[in-house]
Amino acid sequence: MFTGLIEETGVVVSIGERSGNRLLVVSTIVVAAETRVGDSLCVNGCCLTAVEISPSSDDSGAWRIRFDAVPETLDRTNLGALRPGDAVNLERSLRMDSRLGGHFVTGHIDGTAVVSSIEEGEGWRKLWFDVAPELSRQMAIKGSIAVDGISLTLVDVTETQFSVALIPHTLESTTIGRLGEGDRVNVETDLLAKYVQRQFATSD
Repeated sequence: MFTGLIEETGVVVSIGERSGNRLLVVSTIVVAAETRVGDSLCVNGCCLTAVEISPSSDDSGAWRIRFDAVPETLDRTNLGALRPGDAVNLERSLRMDSRLGGHFVTGHIDGTAVVSSIEEGEGWRKLWFDVAPELSRQMAIKGSIAVDGISLTLVDVTETQFSVALIPHTLESTTIGRLGEGDRVNVETDLLAKYVQRQFATSD
C-alpha cells in the first residue's frame, strides 16, 4: 500500500528482456536507502518488487534497483514504453506509523490515460486527460486519483475526460511537469469508488 506522495524521481539506466519479462533498472539515491531485495516499490504508480540492488559504478552515491515487469504489467501500463534516461516516480510502501498525506494507493493500475490539453496559469497548470468511460465512472469531482503514482485531486470529470490542477511543487518534484500532449500515463482510481461501483453492480 502507498500514499501517492512521490519521494524521488529516479532515472531508468537500462532495460532488458528475459523470458518475456521486462528487466527495468532504475538509479535512485533517496529511495534506495531503506530498500531491501523483496521490498515493494511504487514505480510510476505500479507496485513492483525490488529483485536486485547494487551500488552505482560512478561516485554519485546512487544505487541501482532492478525490477522485473511481467507481460500483464506491460500491457496495462506505460512501463513498456520507458527508455533509458526516462524519469520515473518512486515511492516506498506505506509504514503503518506514518501520516497519510495523500490517499490509499494500491499500486495496481486500472488503465492508462492520454494528455489531451494543457492550460497554463500563474503558478499553476491544469492538465486534461482522455480516459475510457469505464474508468471515468470510478471518478468524482474533488475525489482522489493516482496519475503515474501521484496522488491528485480531480477537478473536472466527464464521460471521457478528467482534469487535475498542479502546483509548482508537484510540477518540479515529479514527472508530471514534463508531460506534453499525447503522453500516456498510468491511472489508478480511488479504491473506495471501486467497491461502491461493485456493490451497485451486484445489488438486486
